Amino acid sequence: MTEKNTAQWDAGRFVKTLAYFGVIPFIGSISWLQQLFGSSNSSKKATPKLVLVAGATGGVGKRVIKRLQQRGYRVRCLVRDAKKAKEMLGKNVELVEGDITLPATLTPLVTNNVAAVICCTGTKVQPVEGDTPTREKYYQGIKFYMPEVVDVPEIVEYQGLNNLVQAVRSQLSQAGKKTIFDFTKPSEDLKETWGALDDIVMGGTSESSIRLADNSGLFAGNVSVANSGGFVSVRTRNFDPPIDLTGFSGIELRVKGDGKRYKFIIRSDAKWDGIGYCYSFDTVYNIWITVRIPFDELIPVFRAKTVKDCPKLDTSSISSLQLMLSKFEYDGALNPKFSPGTFQLQLESISAYGGQVLPKFVMVSSAGVTRPGRPGINLEEEPPAVRMNDMLGGILTWKLKGEDCVRSSGIPYTIVRPCALTEEPGGKALILDKGDNIKGKVSREDIAELCVRALEQPLACNETFEVKEGENEIAVGDWQGLFGSLNLVRT
Repeated sequence: MTEKNTAQWDAGRFVKTLAYFGVIPFIGSISWLQQLFGSSNSSKKATPKLVLVAGATGGVGKRVIKRLQQRGYRVRCLVRDAKKAKEMLGKNVELVEGDITLPATLTPLVTNNVAAVICCTGTKVQPVEGDTPTREKYYQGIKFYMPEVVDVPEIVEYQGLNNLVQAVRSQLSQAGKKTIFDFTKPSEDLKETWGALDDIVMGGTSESSIRLADNSGLFAGNVSVANSGGFVSVRTRNFDPPIDLTGFSGIELRVKGDGKRYKFIIRSDAKWDGIGYCYSFDTVYNIWITVRIPFDELIPVFRAKTVKDCPKLDTSSISSLQLMLSKFEYDGALNPKFSPGTFQLQLESISAYGGQVLPKFVMVSSAGVTRPGRPGINLEEEPPAVRMNDMLGGILTWKLKGEDCVRSSGIPYTIVRPCALTEEPGGKALILDKGDNIKGKVSREDIAELCVRALEQPLACNETFEVKEGENEIAVGDWQGLFGSLNLVRT
C-alpha cells in the first residue's frame, strides 16, 4: 500500500485536536460553553506594558510610579536597597536591586520584558546646613542654601546613564515594532498558546508539533499525502482579548527553515472555520532569515480557496495566528517546493513592524546643562546650579554627556530638562522650550506626569526640551497640543 492511497486514521488524535482548540465538529467554537462553566482554552489576557523606573525613590521617581500605576502600566523599580524602598514605596510595586553605577548589577532580572524606561536618577545634592527646616525649604526651592554633592557626578550622570542605556539597548532600539511572540524566552503561556492543527481534521495522517528548545520554537513533524491529506500546521488559540495592530504595516517573522515553502495565516474572525488571510514564503536551508509580510499583500482564503471581494484584514482585532506547510497553494494550485516526509521550521520571533514610533527611554535631566562655559552667558543671572557647576563636580556637564548617551543609543527617547524643581502641587500650565535658555520653576508632580505622558506621544519622540510652569494658551491636560508645540520652537 502506497502513501498516496489509504492509511489508518487516528480518531483519538482528531478528538484531542478539537478539544485543544475548543471546537465541536459541524458547530464550531465552544468558547461560549466554556465561559458558561467558568473555563476557557483562550490565552490569558494581554498584560500591560512593563516600565522600568530608575531613581524610583527620588522626588520625581516615586511620583512617576504612582502615575504609571494609575494609567494601568506595570512598574518595576530599580533600587539599591529593596528593604528601604519597600518602606517608602509600599508593597504594590515590583522591586529589583541594582545600581546603574555598577553594570554587573543590571542583570536580566532588571531588564527582562521591559518595554520602556523612565530614568529619574541623579547625583545627590543637599544643603550644607542639615537641620530639618533648612532641608524642607531647600527642597521647596523657597530659599537658596549652599549645596554640596554627595555622589560623584561623572559616575552617576554619565557612566551610570551609559550603563543603563547599554543594558536595555538591544530590546528597546527596535523602533516601530511590537513583539507578539518571542520564542527565545520560553514561558508556560507560550507553551499553552500554540497547538498542532494537521490534516487529521480532514481524515489525513500527517502529524506535527511545536516545542520550545535551543532558544527558539521548533515546528516539526511528518507531512503525508495519505487519505487525500497533505498539510500540517500550528495555530494559536484565540487571543483574549484580540491583539490590536492598528497603525502597523505588517508581520515580521524570524525563521530558519529547510528550503520548503510555508504559509503564514492571520485571522481577525474568532470563528473556528472563518476566513484566514494568507501569505506564502520560502525558506533557505539552515539559514536564519527575516520574512516581512505586508498586510496589504495578504490573500483572503477560505479552505485554501481565495475569497473574492473580501474586506481587508481588520488589524484592530487579531484573533489568531497560524503557520502551515501544505501541498497546495491556492485554488488547487500545487506548492512547487512541497515534498512529503519530515520537515522543520525554527521560529525566533513574530512581531508587527512599521508602527508608530513612541518614546521608550524618558530621561529627566536639567535645564542649564549647556550653559556652563557658553559664550555670552551672564553667570549673575543664571540659576545656582549653573553658577556653581565646577564647585559641584561639573554636575551639569556630566548630565549633558549622559544625555548624549541616550541620544546616540538608537532607542526612541524623550529628554526632559526641568527648571528648578519644587514640592508645590501639580496641575499647572507648562511651557516647553528648546535651546536651553529659559529659567523658572516647575513642580515635581508635573514633571512626573509629563514623563508618563511622553511614553504615549509620538510627538515627544526623539525630542530634548526644557520645561517650566507658566501661562500658556495650551490647556492643561492637552498633552498632544503641548508636545506638538515643540515643532513650533526653534532650537
